[in-house]
Order: sequence, then C-alpha cells, then structure tokens
Amino acid sequence: MRNIFVGILLLFMLHSRAETSDTIPPHAARSVTLDEVVVVGGREEAGSRLLPSLNVVRVGQDWMDEQRAGSLMQTLDGVPGVRAMHIGSGQSKPLIRGMGFNRVLVVENGLRHEGQQWGDDHGLEIDQFAVDRVEIIKGPAALFYGSDAIGGVVSLHSRVMPMKPFEAGVRLFAQTGNASAGLSARVGGRRGRHYYKVCFTAVDYADYKVTTDSVRYYSYRIPLRKRRLRNTAGREYDGSLAWGYTGENFSTRVDASLVHLESGFFADAHGLEVRLSDIDYDRSSRDVDLPCQRVNHVKLTNHSLWQTGDVRWESRVAYQANWRKELSEAVSHGYMPLPPGNVERSFRKQTLAVGIGLEVDVQERHRLQAGLAADFQHNRRGGWGFILPAFEAQSLGGYLLDRYTLSDALTLNAGIRVDRASLHVHRYRDWFLTPVADADSVYKERSPEGRWTFRSLTWSVGGRYVSGAWTWKANVGKSFRVPQPQEVGADGVNYHVFRYEKGMPDLQPEESYQLDAGMAWRTEQAHLHLEPFLNYFPNYIYLLPTAGYTEGLQTYVHTQSRVFRWGFEAGASYWVLPRLEAGVQGEYLYAVQLSGAGKGTALPFSPPWRAGLELKYVFPSADGTGDGFVGCSCTLVGRRNRIVPPELPTAGYGLVNVSAGKAFAWKGHRMSVHVQGLNLLGKRYYDATSYYRLIDVPGPGRQFSVLLGMEL
Repeated sequence: MRNIFVGILLLFMLHSRAETSDTIPPHAARSVTLDEVVVVGGREEAGSRLLPSLNVVRVGQDWMDEQRAGSLMQTLDGVPGVRAMHIGSGQSKPLIRGMGFNRVLVVENGLRHEGQQWGDDHGLEIDQFAVDRVEIIKGPAALFYGSDAIGGVVSLHSRVMPMKPFEAGVRLFAQTGNASAGLSARVGGRRGRHYYKVCFTAVDYADYKVTTDSVRYYSYRIPLRKRRLRNTAGREYDGSLAWGYTGENFSTRVDASLVHLESGFFADAHGLEVRLSDIDYDRSSRDVDLPCQRVNHVKLTNHSLWQTGDVRWESRVAYQANWRKELSEAVSHGYMPLPPGNVERSFRKQTLAVGIGLEVDVQERHRLQAGLAADFQHNRRGGWGFILPAFEAQSLGGYLLDRYTLSDALTLNAGIRVDRASLHVHRYRDWFLTPVADADSVYKERSPEGRWTFRSLTWSVGGRYVSGAWTWKANVGKSFRVPQPQEVGADGVNYHVFRYEKGMPDLQPEESYQLDAGMAWRTEQAHLHLEPFLNYFPNYIYLLPTAGYTEGLQTYVHTQSRVFRWGFEAGASYWVLPRLEAGVQGEYLYAVQLSGAGKGTALPFSPPWRAGLELKYVFPSADGTGDGFVGCSCTLVGRRNRIVPPELPTAGYGLVNVSAGKAFAWKGHRMSVHVQGLNLLGKRYYDATSYYRLIDVPGPGRQFSVLLGMEL
C-alpha cells in the first residue's frame, strides 16, 4: 500500500506542477522532435502513419550531444521510462519500464541487434556516434518485430543522407569518471542520385573510479587502490560505411560496420582467486588484464524500397556475426583440473535475416501494411568453461496491419501477427571427469540434446484522438517472447554476475497482455503529458535464486511465474520567461509476482520511482550557428525495499547535474562545445539496477565530460 500511495502522490505532484509530452526531458524541448513518429524495421514513414496509438519518443543527434554520458544507454537514461542497467567495463543495457535483458529489442537501421541477447552481462556493441537519431517505443512492439520486443524497442538510425557533394565532421570527447578519451569522425557526400557515408570512432578508458575504498565479495572485504575498480579499463574501435541510391520509384542502401571491443572484467568480481594471482592489477589504471573480453561485431545489410502503382514494396537482407572471447587465468574449480590456455569461453554467432513487406491504400480511409520476415542463427561455443550450449535457431513471422482514419481527429489501428520459431540445442559434456554416487567418474552432461518448436499469435488494437491542444491515445495487445537458449540450456558458472545458472528445458513461450494509454496537452508555452500502463504476464521467465550452492556460487534456476505490473510516466514543462524553461518529470513502477517461489516479491532489478526538476536557459546565437544553453537538474530516486534475494535494499538519493552547450562559427566551419557535470555533490549512492550493487559497489561519484565538434 505504501508503494501505491507513493505512486499516487508522485502523480499528483507532477500533475499539479504544469504540463507534459509524449515523453522526453522538458529541458530538451527545443532540440527534440516529439511528433507522433514510430520507426519500425526501417519503415519510418509507414510506422508513423500506421501506429499512432503507441507511446514513442524520438531524440536527435543534438540532444544526444547534450546528454553524452559514457555508453549509449547512459546517454538515453534521461528519457522518462528508460533506464541504463550498468554491467561494468563501460557497458550498459536498456531498461524500458522495468523490462530489460531479452525483453527489450535493440534495432539498428531496421536490423535486430544480436549480441546483448546472449547473456545478462553482455552490453551493446554499437557505435553511438554513428547514430543520427533514436526512437524508443515504450511498451510491446512484437506486432512488427516478433519475439524480444515484449517490453519495448530502442531503434537506432544512421540513415540521414548527405545533401552536399562533400560533408565532414569530427568530435573529440573526454570524461573524468573513467578517464576516457576518444575521437569520432565522419565523411560523406552526394552526387546526383548516389551518396556515401563513412564513420570511424576510437575510445580508450581507464579503470572506473567509485566512492568507496573497498568492495564486498560474500563475507570478504576487498580493498580498492585509489578507489578504482581493478581491471575495468577498455578500448573500442568502430568503423562503418554506407552507399545508397535514390530514384523516383526505387531506392536502395548498403551498410557495413565493424565494432571491436576489448574490456576487462572487474577482477575481484570474477572470484576470490585474484588474491592468488600473479597479475599486478594496480600497475596501471589503463591496462586490460585477465579476466577480459574481446568482441568483434560485423553487420552487412541491404534495404530497398520501390513503388509500383499504389503499392509501396520493401525488402531487406542482412548478415550479422558476433565473435566473442572471454579470457581468464586458468584456475581449477571443484573437480575441474587446471585447464589449458586462457580462453574460458568463446562464442561464434552468425545471423541471416530476410524480409519483405508492402503498403497500400484501400478506399482512401484504410492503409494496409503486410510483411513476412525470417531469421536463421548459427551459434558455436568453445573454451574450457561452460554456461551456454551451441545451438541453431530459426524464426518465421508474418503480420497484417490496418490503419483506419475515421476523421481528421480520430484514427484507429489494428493488427495481427503469426510466428513460428524453432530451437536446436546441442549436447555438451565436461572435458574432465566428475565422481558420481554409486558409479565411477563420468564426463558430466551439462546440456542434453534438445529441440523445441514454439508458435504464437500476437494482436494489437488502438487509437488516437486529437482535439485542439489535446492528444489522447490508447493501445491494448498481446506480445510474446520465445525462451532463449541460456534459459533452457544453461548449466555453469557466470562469474561476471556472481552466480551459477541453470536452465529449465520445459519453459513455455512468455506471453504479455498490456494496456497503454497516453494524454498530452501542448501549446507554445507549456506542455503536459501522462502515460499510464498495465501489464500481466501469465508465465514470466526469470532467474530464481535458490538456497543451494554449486561450485562455490549460489545457484539460480530459470523458472516461470505469473506477474502483474503497473506504472506511469509523467512530466510538465513551462516557459516561465521567453528564454527560461522549467520542467518536472517522473516515473513509477509497481511489479509483483503472483505465483511460484517468489510469490509476493518484486521482479529482479526493478527500478524504484524517479522524479526530476530541471531549469534551462537558452540564449540566441549572433552568427546563426544555433542557440546556446545552460541547464541545471536535480534527480530524486526512491528507496527500494521490495527485493528478490540476494539483491540488497537501496536507499533513496538525490543527484545534481549541470550542463551547457554552444555552437559558433570559426573560419567558415560550425564549431560546438558541450560540457557536463554529473553528481556535482559527490553523493554516495547505490543504483538498484546495477549488477555491481551485488558486491557493494556504489554509483559513480563526481565526474565531468566535454564534447567538442566541428563540421566542415
């Protein structure tokens, strides 16, 4: 009852302060486009026309430059309903309305990003400086994307076409929290109907600095030198290129990209064996020692559009490969002897995706869209450690959507989708002998041979009504998620998140029923928005902590339970002076398990309520290069007492941030500078959505960042 009261109180406070939007920080109102825009599978125009009932946020490159805060998701953390889940070593994952992991789909130029779905501790291998805009769908979007879009979609776009024969730009950036420094450059050009773009990014960062002198690993206190997390340094090199052709009735584009990432795993979190290691982790804060990961992520895509009469056709072919090595010192565990080499685990994942679609107007008021998509995955593993078996996966899905325009004010949309997915998990036995009762030693079977076939029917119905300054919308639907290979076949130690994980072969596809609503009021001076939602899972899949221990770590088992969730995002902004904007925003989530061993408890990593107050002053540019700004924000985060063991409660806290930016002309070029100060008061706090919270690591302390840009 207390959580419900807090939610109602927060809603009343926000509603009484002024106004809102479709969902975005009020201080960014002038640099963010918040029209009804949905980008679905690269169908920018179709999505915006056919799905007006969804709650969607769109942010551009200017806004992201103002908010740069390390990783891509840390930059987007300021969007109401969106959180960054910190998993260490410069990596973070998206949370939308408390949903994360394999329930939030990341899409880059219409291609499902396959990488972070492997494991909870795998971040996004994406060049954030190559992204021109981001669109976030809050709530289920399985109608277009199929499985894994049950909680929302983060859609990344880098398809802004050059308009001049030659364009170029460069960004230099640095941050104090991890002593990071980097450079990003892009060139492009357009001649006639042809255009090209080339981007390159390089980043180097040191061990992360925190506001504590030691961490806790079970009952051990491990000291930190100079308050830095040992071996959390890393480096990243990204490159991409694109070629495109645009005609009157036909356009096509080819994209190729490579992301190379090398980063350390916090040594003391990988096990207590670091106390016996010969590695001098304190020799340098920029060394990447063992344990670490090395990742190469390759993407090749072709997207084509053509018009034949009244029908707009679309096709897509995409190849994606993720090669990952996780390296560690060779250490014996349990019955496993000292293994050869340092490759603890390796993964080789290849994905081929193909899709076709069409869009056509019928009797003026109806706009129909249909599509068919197929994905094929081939996955192999290696190394002396085991957690995830080798597997192949295939999926095939088709959908039909109708947008019906009753009048200029009222628009309805309805759609249906059918999917079939199959999974083949390969058998795996340990490479060493393990003694068993009443028998000799055996090569223990970690993963049996298994085959699964899943089918699902997805539907969605919604509408939008516009009356003057008011916009009302609602959407109800069903989504699904196919069990992941690690959920059915895992059986091994996951040191990166401090637990032993075991899959359950009898898991059923996860289903979700959700009601989303939204209201917004917008004038030139003020803006108000409220977006409530209800969500019911009859068979939610999650990792259940048990009382048992395997190989020295607590055992977690994948299981299913009924789950109910509700919450909202709200916000308001008001121009109190011609150039001074004040805003308030907040979000609240209540989630409870209704069955199983965790009945009555919350869901793992559920975020507490959050509210923010922001002031922003905008001053004009004398040379026409763009407005400058200076802003200050205060963010309040509530305490979190409803937890799932072994999670620990987190106290509430407040953070104060400042930012400023300005564009100016220099020798005929547009220059820009953005600076930020985060956690200015040096507040020591614990983030409930951070994996490092499990070992008593607080959030980052006071840090500053700067971004310098030049456009030719």
